[in-house]
Amino acid sequence: MDVRIVVQNLGLGALRNGNGDPEDRWPALAERILSTGPPDFVCLQEALGWGEFGHRQLARASYDLDMDPLPLPPSSSGIVPALFYRRETLGRWTHWNTDFADQTLHGFGAAVFDVGLPAPLTVISAHLDPFVPDRARHEAKLLATRALRYGPYGIVAGDINYPPADPKHPAPDYVEMRPYNRAARTRLPSESGGRITPERRIAETLSYTGFVDAAWELYERTGDETLLRRTCADERIDQLWASAPLRDAITDYQLLNSPPEASDHHGLAVVLDLARAATDNVWEYR
Repeated sequence: MDVRIVVQNLGLGALRNGNGDPEDRWPALAERILSTGPPDFVCLQEALGWGEFGHRQLARASYDLDMDPLPLPPSSSGIVPALFYRRETLGRWTHWNTDFADQTLHGFGAAVFDVGLPAPLTVISAHLDPFVPDRARHEAKLLATRALRYGPYGIVAGDINYPPADPKHPAPDYVEMRPYNRAARTRLPSESGGRITPERRIAETLSYTGFVDAAWELYERTGDETLLRRTCADERIDQLWASAPLRDAITDYQLLNSPPEASDHHGLAVVLDLARAATDNVWEYR
């Protein structure tokens, strides 16, 4: 069974521009999300305003994508992540766990599905704190652990906001990077001997908890450097992380950048063939 997962930061709900003025970019984003075929999961970030006016925009997106939404999780910032699923291929969700959502800046929920694996599959749409790396590291560990709450098959996908884990990964474009992003996404000069050093500890935390970066995994198999393209102006900060038993299930990764004006982030489309998932070490959370 192939599962197609699309990841996309909307940019202020796709309803406003950076100055807060009305700007309806949702039709362009819906076109982008559906451009590689019907997705089974859509992980969105910055669904700002999607709960207003009777969840009007959430319903609009559900209609346009022909997918069901999970409830919007609690979010202290209001810049909430959203998650859609295709009932025809995945069935109904068995759990929607928002425990500890209040421990993160933007909130999150863990959606759980029985997809025929020896244990359930858990998917989290993630949006980590972009301001304070130490807090984002805490969030990364929390989300990774919650993705494994129902067994060893977990996915954390979204706007991770920090560089990939491997030091061999191409460096970001520091010329394009804004000072406030550079201050978050690089180590302090006192910690790095005065050199500009990427802040990799957030992604390292995901890796250390037993997750693999889909783009990097396929790059290591194929050597295809196009898999490592930036997802915004300066860095590959939008990522899909799959737990180790799903490593071999990762079969395809595409960058979604058309229509180009849809968002300030590119999207991702990742395919997992669940028939390739490891089934020899299935454990229960404790």
